[in-house]
Amino acid sequence: MPISLTARDRARLKARAHALEPNVSVGNAGATTAVIAEVDRALAKHELIKVKIQVDDRDLRKQLGDEIGAAADAAVVHRVGKIVILFRPRPDDDSA
Repeated sequence: MPISLTARDRARLKARAHALEPNVSVGNAGATTAVIAEVDRALAKHELIKVKIQVDDRDLRKQLGDEIGAAADAAVVHRVGKIVILFRPRPDDDSA
């Protein structure tokens, strides 16, 4: 199920992510199963992470960020340069 974020939610998450360092780095191999697994582990532990995509092509970076977010069932909060901010709430926070 895709996560929908309001503009206010995005702004708050961007502010929280500002001080974070990238947890996962993606190289030229792209969104491999190992990268997806590492993103999934990082999201389970932190719920808000930064991913550094070390590819020079801007369109390919956007595509990889979308693929990683979709595969990890996370929302892409923001992109800036080679950094993508991903958010997935912890399952125990969905008590509604």
